[in-house]
Amino acid sequence: MSDVSEAPPVSPDARTTVIVITHNRRDQLLRSLDRLAALPEEPPVIVVDNASTDGTPDAVAAHHPGTTVLTPGRNLGAPGRTLGVRRARTPYVAFSDDDSWWEPGSLRRAADLLDRHERLGLVAARIHVGPAGEPDPMNDVLASSPLGRAEDLPGPQVFGFLACAAVARRKAFLAAGGYHPLLFLGGEETLLAYDLTARGWGVCHCPDVVAVHSPTGGVRPGRPAVQLRNAALTAWLRRPLPVALRHTRELLQEAGRDPDARAALRQMLRRLPAALRDRRPLPAAVEAAARRLDARGALL
Repeated sequence: MSDVSEAPPVSPDARTTVIVITHNRRDQLLRSLDRLAALPEEPPVIVVDNASTDGTPDAVAAHHPGTTVLTPGRNLGAPGRTLGVRRARTPYVAFSDDDSWWEPGSLRRAADLLDRHERLGLVAARIHVGPAGEPDPMNDVLASSPLGRAEDLPGPQVFGFLACAAVARRKAFLAAGGYHPLLFLGGEETLLAYDLTARGWGVCHCPDVVAVHSPTGGVRPGRPAVQLRNAALTAWLRRPLPVALRHTRELLQEAGRDPDARAALRQMLRRLPAALRDRRPLPAAVEAAARRLDARGALL
C-alpha cells in the first residue's frame, strides 16, 4: 500500500458563474469553452456575443448547448460583462475572454476566499500565459503593490487587474456599476477598482487563484491609443482636477510626434463632456492610495 495519499478531486461548485465576452473569434471561443466545460467545478457559463458576424451564437449553441448566450445586437465592449453579471444568479462571477480560462480548482478557491472575507469585492488572480503556462509579468507587479494589506483581506490591495483574470462578488460588482460604457474596452479595470474601493469593498491579489491567458495575433490595432485615452478619461472621471489636467497635458505633448497619442487625444476630447457629467472624485482615503501608485509610477 502506498504511503502517499492522493488529494481528493475537486467537486462541482455552484457558487460562481463564468462570464465570457467575445467578438468575431468563434473558433478561439469554442476552444476556451471546452476548457471551461472540463473544469471540475462545472460552473455555469454565460457568453455575451458582442455583435459577431462569424456565426458565434449558433456555434456555441451547437457545441455547448448548456451555455447561455446573450446577443445584445451591438458591440458593448467591456460593459458586455455587466450584462452577463446581471443575468447570473450565483453570488460570485468570474470573468474570461475568448482567449482565456481558469485552472482546475481556482474558482473554488476564489469562492472560498469570498465566503471567508465579507469585505472582499474582487479577487485579482495570478496569470499564466500560453500553452507553457509562463508567469505573466503583471503577477510580480500585483504581488508587490505599495497599497499593502488590510487585516480583513487575504492579499495585497490593488487598483488594477486583468479583466479576464478576476473573480468578483456579484452584488459588489453591480453596486459599483460594473464596467463604465464610456471606456468601451482597454484599461477599463482601474476605474472599476476605484469604484469598488470607494464603496468600501476590497480589491486584492490572491496568487492561489490562477487564470490562463492564451492570446494570439499580438496587440490589436488601435489598442495603444485606446489605453492612453482611457487612462486620461479615468482621471477625468474620478481623480482631482490637477491629475486629469496632467494626463491631458501629457497627451498634448506627445501628440505632435506619436500617432497613438494623437488618436487618443482626439478620442478623449470627444468623450470628455460625458466624462464630466459622470465625474465623481474619489473619497480622500482612496485618492491618497491612488497617489501612492502615481508616485511609484505603477498602475495597479
